[in-house]
Amino acid sequence: MLVVVRRPHTEFSLNGDVPAKLVQNLVSENGPDNVKIEEDDMMNVEDMDWYKEEVAKNTPGRALRFYRKLKGLTQPELAEMLGTTKQFLSNHENDRKPISRMMTKKLSEIFNVPASRFV
Repeated sequence: MLVVVRRPHTEFSLNGDVPAKLVQNLVSENGPDNVKIEEDDMMNVEDMDWYKEEVAKNTPGRALRFYRKLKGLTQPELAEMLGTTKQFLSNHENDRKPISRMMTKKLSEIFNVPASRFV
């Protein structure tokens, strides 16, 4: 919200979340003709192009790599925990191979997140 108050030889503006009580006081002190209030034009983040591009970049492999690094594990360490090979895990992280349901269940247990993060 933007509030602009005009008085003879004085003009100031307030940007951001202006408390309603302050706006009421400004209007009562300066008159409604001297106080201009503009509401911010807000847009839903899910409708923004940059957000859509970022969501499209989020793949199961990127999620797997993120959680592995967050937990401080190397590919060989995680592969051993999963009972597979480093190459197999690398293929998942680089989205060369899809992650199976059984593997998503194991990953969700290891990282303590929903299995849907890897789908």
